[in-house]
Amino acid sequence: MNYLELVRFCVPEIIVATTALLVLAVDLFTLRELEYRTRLSIGTMLAGVGCLVAIAWMLALPQSANLSEGMLVVSRLTQWVKVCLLVLTCFALLLSADTDFTEHVGEYLALILLAAVGMMFLVSAEDILMIFVALELTSLSLYVLAAFNKSSRASAEAALKYFLFGGVSSAFTLFGLSLLYGLSGATNLDRIAAALHAAPLDPLLALAIVMTLIGLGFKVAAAPFHLWAPDVYQGAPTPSAAFIASGSKLAGFFILARVTMAGFKGVEGGAGWDAAVPGWVPVVAAVAVISMLLGNLAALAQTSVRRLLAYSAIAHAGYILIGVVAHAGTSLAAVVYYAVTYALATLGAFGVVAAVERQTGRERLTDFAGLSRHAPLLSLCMMVFMLSLAGIPPLAGFFGKFYLFSAALGAGPQNLGLLWLVILALVMSAVSLYYYLKVLKQIYVADAAAGQTLPKPASPLLQATVAALALAVICLGCLPAWFVERLTDSIKLAGL
Repeated sequence: MNYLELVRFCVPEIIVATTALLVLAVDLFTLRELEYRTRLSIGTMLAGVGCLVAIAWMLALPQSANLSEGMLVVSRLTQWVKVCLLVLTCFALLLSADTDFTEHVGEYLALILLAAVGMMFLVSAEDILMIFVALELTSLSLYVLAAFNKSSRASAEAALKYFLFGGVSSAFTLFGLSLLYGLSGATNLDRIAAALHAAPLDPLLALAIVMTLIGLGFKVAAAPFHLWAPDVYQGAPTPSAAFIASGSKLAGFFILARVTMAGFKGVEGGAGWDAAVPGWVPVVAAVAVISMLLGNLAALAQTSVRRLLAYSAIAHAGYILIGVVAHAGTSLAAVVYYAVTYALATLGAFGVVAAVERQTGRERLTDFAGLSRHAPLLSLCMMVFMLSLAGIPPLAGFFGKFYLFSAALGAGPQNLGLLWLVILALVMSAVSLYYYLKVLKQIYVADAAAGQTLPKPASPLLQATVAALALAVICLGCLPAWFVERLTDSIKLAGL
């Protein structure tokens, strides 16, 4: 491999990173004297164009390569995931275009793009060293994004908690990965799997697996490693919280699935109700159970919509982990599909929250009272997002759960023992419907309290962005097979 070949396969990442530098330079040298809204509009436009160019490059020139033994893996599957990440980044940028919490426009937009670059490298890595570096690039950018509202004490507190918990999770991840390297003598996931498959599940290997899963569990906010999520979702600037809740989740779950399914292949164990076997599968199954129970039950008591979305995210992490437990090619496609549909719905929900916050200064459930009579489009979109997150057909969230549960029960005869996990997920989905309906009850049934500030119509850009997200959720629900079949074909081509 030569450097020109490496550059050729890194063109999408180079485009996005160059766009980040361009946005910084343009804002510094030509936009500082302009009005704030003009600066924000131009910066957002430049950042969005850079993402669209990178998407066009990957769609027009699909490539396949495995460079430096997994340091950079370019395949149709990784390109599909990166396209989804960039689409989510574009929507996060559009949400940012209607905010006023910072004057540092270039720096803020550049950090969003740099976080996207880290996520793109993360999904293209099959080497534990590259995985760790990409995780840290993503995490460092997100820590700063969470703290970007300097006038908000809650933003500073959220960022500090995010940074401290993130630092601890990085330590766990690094410790676990170093043990894997010591046991296998390799950094490539496939080579690690080959070495571990020939070795017994000794205490050191079990410790390496648990440490690695703890570190990755922090990244995806799975319980009991979720403690940072409610404060970050509530305190971070709305576009930052939306991006953390969407893009980072897609990249995090994808790499979690790849590390477990590829790197820990041969030491899976079993989580069947009648045949539990030591390995990584029962550990992930236990995390899934705790996430579904804690996330859904804690969400019932929330009066803040942001915190409700945070505990909802923890519950959805539990659902997605069911696909990881199934550890098959079809389950990986289900994991990606579910993560994408969840990310779109969550981005849209944060967009509606941003519109309410902009007028009332708060995001309590009661602040949404009577919203349907003053902002019918946003209310309709919020209904789409809430019902999709609850798994109501024919929206995308329903088919996401369907594919996950089907993968858990259909990956092989031995996985019929996972029926208990699927039943628990169905029960918890019914519980989740209650707190999602609480939001819709305030919007469509409750009347605004006397003296309550009524939300004015949101900006046309915000309404268009939220409507586009709602349309995407509906389309993925009406045509789920279109996306899943492409993911499945890509997984087969990759030999997974």
